[in-house]
Amino acid sequence: MAQQYFDSKLKIFSLNSNHPLAEKIAKTVGVPLGKTAVDRFSDGEIRINIEESIRGDNIFIIQSTSSPVNDNLMELLIMVDALRRASAGTITVVMPYYGYARQDRKARSREPITAKLVANMLETAGVDRAVMMDLHAAQIQGFFNIPVDHLMAAPLLADHFLKMGFDKDTVVVSPDHGGVSRARALAEFLKDPIAIIDKRRPEANVAEIMNIIGDVRGKRCLMIDDMIDTGGTITLGAQALVDAGATEVYACCTHPVLSGPAIQRIEDSPIKNLVVTDTIKLSKEKQIDKIQQISVGPLIGDAIKRINENKPVSVLFKTRFRGANGVD
Repeated sequence: MAQQYFDSKLKIFSLNSNHPLAEKIAKTVGVPLGKTAVDRFSDGEIRINIEESIRGDNIFIIQSTSSPVNDNLMELLIMVDALRRASAGTITVVMPYYGYARQDRKARSREPITAKLVANMLETAGVDRAVMMDLHAAQIQGFFNIPVDHLMAAPLLADHFLKMGFDKDTVVVSPDHGGVSRARALAEFLKDPIAIIDKRRPEANVAEIMNIIGDVRGKRCLMIDDMIDTGGTITLGAQALVDAGATEVYACCTHPVLSGPAIQRIEDSPIKNLVVTDTIKLSKEKQIDKIQQISVGPLIGDAIKRINENKPVSVLFKTRFRGANGVD
């Protein structure tokens, strides 16, 4: 049972994207969720009312900008505006999942950099600090002119897999070159070697496996990615590992977007178990036997307490994270 947090000026509010995660975060911190009403006008416009005084308080808003992305983003912007006009002391946006993160550069002519646009919108609305989990591209931190705390799920995932005995005869696999640093971070916790799947992507949400860099024959493979969207990359990679002689294939990711054919692809793939976190709320149809969800609530809760006390957050990522209620 979490104890009441001593700082009465700290308040946590939840919007609609992931209320169960917000409750776990608030429980870890030891404060009740703030009272707010989020509803809509008849034409679909979002209306927000904060139902308690927040004058001079340090406010943390929990909101993943997952599907429906635009609705959740507008909820967040409107909430920030309401807090600023109600004289909040500081406003920290906690975005476990940062939508539009994949649009972080101009890959082709005349494309927008929407991840930067979202950062601009948040700052203009009045955000003082942002907290995020496993950004798709680390450079997104530089899109902000305010402090950004970038949390990582690797210590939490490592603790889970070490309990399952993944420190022996296991190879941690990155599904592409861009995820090597993520795979290496997990491999260092597990004391395992890494391998890399060399792929090319001819168009969005389409991946073709080229070859595997590293020895996976006779090994149990653990694939790691920041997000799984349609499931094409992770399932093609799993099949390639089996074809290369891997004995078993497991997978994990921080953000279970799981759109379109993802669930069916995972069901049909050689992946034995997919471990995801709860940065995105899983709907009923996505809660299949192959998918196991662990909570980042205690990790984010501990980060909020450290931020509020002006303590460093980096210590949370130097060892395995074994906070209370870390696994559902």
